[in-house]
Amino acid sequence: MGKPGAAVGKENTLIHQYKLNGYNIVLDTYSGSIHVVDDIAYDIIGMYESADEQEICRKMLEKYSDLPEVTEEEIKSCIDDVKELKEAGKLFAPDIYEGISGDFKNHSRDIKALCLHVAHSCNLNCSYCFAGQGKYQGESALMPLEVGKRALDFLVENSGSHTNLEVDFFGGEPLMNWEVVKELVAYGRSIEEANHKKFRFTLTTNGVNVDDDVIEFSNKEMQNVVMSIDGRPEVHDRFRVDYQGRGSYEKIIPKFLEFAKRRGERDYYVRGTFTHANTDFVNDILHLADLGFTKLSMEPVVCDPKSPSALTEEDLPVLFAEYERLAKEMLERRKAGKPITFYHYMIDLTHGPCIYKRIAGCGSGTEYFAVTPQGELYPCHQFVGDEKYLMGNIWEGIKNEAVQEKFRKCNVYSRRECDDCWARLYCSGGCAANAYHAAGDINGVYEYGCKLFRKRMECAIMMKVAEQLKDES
Repeated sequence: MGKPGAAVGKENTLIHQYKLNGYNIVLDTYSGSIHVVDDIAYDIIGMYESADEQEICRKMLEKYSDLPEVTEEEIKSCIDDVKELKEAGKLFAPDIYEGISGDFKNHSRDIKALCLHVAHSCNLNCSYCFAGQGKYQGESALMPLEVGKRALDFLVENSGSHTNLEVDFFGGEPLMNWEVVKELVAYGRSIEEANHKKFRFTLTTNGVNVDDDVIEFSNKEMQNVVMSIDGRPEVHDRFRVDYQGRGSYEKIIPKFLEFAKRRGERDYYVRGTFTHANTDFVNDILHLADLGFTKLSMEPVVCDPKSPSALTEEDLPVLFAEYERLAKEMLERRKAGKPITFYHYMIDLTHGPCIYKRIAGCGSGTEYFAVTPQGELYPCHQFVGDEKYLMGNIWEGIKNEAVQEKFRKCNVYSRRECDDCWARLYCSGGCAANAYHAAGDINGVYEYGCKLFRKRMECAIMMKVAEQLKDES
């Protein structure tokens, strides 16, 4: 297992050094520069901001005394290289963003995405479900067509200059209200041209009610489809059971395989959840890959810490090792011409998100809202049912402006715990809902999730390094 790495901050600079899969990797947080270096350069960078040239030379000569090729001249030359990188703004770059973070609350108030809870009901009874089997601690309900139409109108009316509008069909299980979903897609298409908008629809489903009609329609109209599978039969059927306690693996796998096959080049993801019961979750990912799925996601469970499903501190070394194993396996599969995509390893190191996105995050409560079957507005699906976060409705708009203002001010710079974190511009401060449930405040942090995110980023960056070096060789 690779070393966990270290973040070094000084005078509003921040770098991260770690060793993984034979690579010495140095990330400069604020410039976004990534350097792959030899052992000597790696050590020098680690000392550069805290020691002078004479001390660095002395310590390097001591450490590498058994290597005659490591001379004082070579060490000084390496120090000069580090100095040049710093002067070029590629190492120890200053934080130029903190001063503008306060302006983000005045950023555009336009909405660009809605999560439509078309069904607060579900045909599975998953014990770890954050939504309480799809009911969100309330009563079972299906979204009426007229509520859904008004939600789309509300999005158009409040979208400002945004052309592409995102709509997720969510639940519960949205296929329990399938005819309304189809009618809402048709309605959305009917109002696109006149309003100079384009709807991009996503469907999330557990697969129980998938049939030819669902596949055909979704492959025509859905920009993305998220298929819920937890992995191996014994893992999936541990939690994802019906109300008679019967597992759903055998029922959904053939349907999802056909779904994915017929989607062709269209986006889809097979999304699972891993718990304390399957910390070897890479075996679940590889099981799904071997079945034929190529676009995969596996999320750590977020639940009551007292739950038997909850991940523990003792699980962390295992999970770190698993993420590293997955990265290495993916590189091997790519080399063999059988690549797979893992959602959390998808990063663009050259043309990533704009700085607003890097600092402010997903836009929940400002640019993105969840809509209940009754037309109520919440910051996102994970707040639905919590009356403190009821923000308004699709007829009257935002009524709870105090909550919205709090979300506007919520960014990576509002979380002081993030000040020294090298990954801060990759996670944007993390999930507001997870922070709220873990720390009681959307401006808090979910530290366990932070640890997993940092490991995923180390692995994702290593993969990019390996792929680039291979392509250059």
